[in-house]
Amino acid sequence: MPVQISAIGREYSAQILAIFNEVIANETAMYEYEPRTLAMMALWFDDKEKNNWPVLGVVEGGELLGFGTYGPFRPKPAYQFTVEHSVYVDKAARGKGVGRQVLTSLITLARQNDIHNMIGGVDADNAASAALHESLGFVECSRIRHAGYKFNRWLDLVFYQLLLDETGEPKDG
Repeated sequence: MPVQISAIGREYSAQILAIFNEVIANETAMYEYEPRTLAMMALWFDDKEKNNWPVLGVVEGGELLGFGTYGPFRPKPAYQFTVEHSVYVDKAARGKGVGRQVLTSLITLARQNDIHNMIGGVDADNAASAALHESLGFVECSRIRHAGYKFNRWLDLVFYQLLLDETGEPKDG
């Protein structure tokens, strides 16, 4: 398993884009139809930087094996202690612990940033992602039947939740 994970920036835009577009074209982990563009990646990074949301990546020999981020769950003040995360792994690196490394690092970072609740939306047929989340303490908290439609079939979306602190009381209200 790769051991180097760190914050990554725009210099990885093309590699992130390649991972995103492979998933869009071949998987149900993203409920999108059209490939993303480099211009979209620039806007994506603008949003991450403007709002100080992390982008972490596992890099080996200059190649991005996987990455993850989190951002707002909903854009209302009362949700400020809840984030929604996403983790994507290059097809060649799947099943090698990269996703676990990224998600574990995101959890650690969220705790350091006084986040109380992490949410992950997982396609119901994505057994690997469901198993990863459950192995790290996430629990299924909601299932939305027919939330999306891709590859000529309805897709069910499952939300997984991890509460990150014992007290449930924010340090700053």
